[in-house]
Amino acid sequence: MFLTISTTGSAEHPATDLGFLLHKHPGKVQAFSTSHGTAHVFYPEATDARCTAALLLEVDPVALVRRGQGKGRGGAPDAALAQYVNDRPYAASSLLAVALSSVFRSALKGRCTARPELPDQARPLRIEIPALPARGGADLVHRLFDPLGWDLVQAEPVPLDEQFPQWGDSRYVRLVLEGGLRLADALRQLYVLLPVLDDAKHYWVAPDEVDKLLRAGDGWLAAHPENGLIIARYLARHKRLTRDALERLELLRLAEADGSEVEELDNAVGEIEEKPVPLAVQRREAILAALRAAGAARVLDLGCGQGQLVQALLKDVAFTEIVGVDVSMRALGMAAKRLRLEQMGERQSSRVQLLQGSLAYTDKRLAGYDAAVLSEVIEHLDLPRLPALEYAVFGSARPRTVLVTTPNVEYNVRWETLPAGHVRHGDHRFEWTRTEFRTWAGEVAERYGYAAEFVPVGDDDPEVGPPTQMAVFTQISTDTKKEGEVA
Repeated sequence: MFLTISTTGSAEHPATDLGFLLHKHPGKVQAFSTSHGTAHVFYPEATDARCTAALLLEVDPVALVRRGQGKGRGGAPDAALAQYVNDRPYAASSLLAVALSSVFRSALKGRCTARPELPDQARPLRIEIPALPARGGADLVHRLFDPLGWDLVQAEPVPLDEQFPQWGDSRYVRLVLEGGLRLADALRQLYVLLPVLDDAKHYWVAPDEVDKLLRAGDGWLAAHPENGLIIARYLARHKRLTRDALERLELLRLAEADGSEVEELDNAVGEIEEKPVPLAVQRREAILAALRAAGAARVLDLGCGQGQLVQALLKDVAFTEIVGVDVSMRALGMAAKRLRLEQMGERQSSRVQLLQGSLAYTDKRLAGYDAAVLSEVIEHLDLPRLPALEYAVFGSARPRTVLVTTPNVEYNVRWETLPAGHVRHGDHRFEWTRTEFRTWAGEVAERYGYAAEFVPVGDDDPEVGPPTQMAVFTQISTDTKKEGEVA
């Protein structure tokens, strides 16, 4: 894979200053070992008027395989030969980005010991990459580079075969960038955007990649209109790392807006306006508060899904026994991974169980608990099936306290992204108004010997109420009003 960096100059400011910036003498050909091959740096031309530095990366396909290249890219080994015969030695990718950061490390950091004034000077640059994979085509190349101050962004599609034009274009482009930028800024952009355009990395993406991204993106990433896409692709779509990077980038943006120095960010975080707490987090906090107020120790999470509430309950030693129940084995499997049940210590694992079960049927395993939680569950049932759940929970299991949360349909007008008349989730069979929910809860409470109180969750809008409504059922009678087991 190949890249050239060219600049022009004059007798007063010779183009050969590029050699000082790159810390590579124009009169030498140099080679540098990398983990996947050899990087060569040489100058095809070096005069006061024009200077070009070339980086040629010779990639060893066998070294790629031995170091887990196929695994790192996430590709399926459908053919053994594909591990050795592929585009990695020729197309610019994260391999070239890593070579840039290694061979031109000082230039990337904006350092020049011999001529310290040079890195801060913008100079006319022309960067060419003859074969750049672009998953998203030339349009994405422009969306990524146009906002970065380049005067010319040229992404010429490379045909699959010039002798057979009917075959169309490949996913590669010939990239040319021209403009007056600092060399360090140009190199940092390439370091980030080469693997973004390839949409792959040749190595495992670890948490320290967030730090690398933010360092390389300093000064341009926060304001880039495609920063969400850039971050997600750079971090190989790792959700937790992507979320972390976006949050830290927002903190940096706020700090700069407040006139704070980036170096003082850690001390200033507490002074920055907090981001709104997600509704799901507010809901869990409201549930935990209600369970603590009820003095519950043994708790059922009915319809536990992927185990977010179970995980929160485990963090409080006041909850001595926690049972998550769901009809979906897939959801229970994901909950087990979230909780890391296999790595959990004996004392902690003795506090938690995950059970498969349907809430439309009575289940003797659920009897005798202090509290049961139905968080965002009832709206997923067809209305004719709701009486079966009511009997299974309130009539058969009969915990002392039952918490039920469900969306408040009146609040939906406040969601700007939700089309009028639509429910919040495609699987919701219904969403109730506050009056409808209170009517249902009152009837259930009277039928099974409970008292019901209502708690708003989230911002309690004076016109449409809260986004989530919660009913707290407290048992007032030990006698079950038998109506026959409903299935």
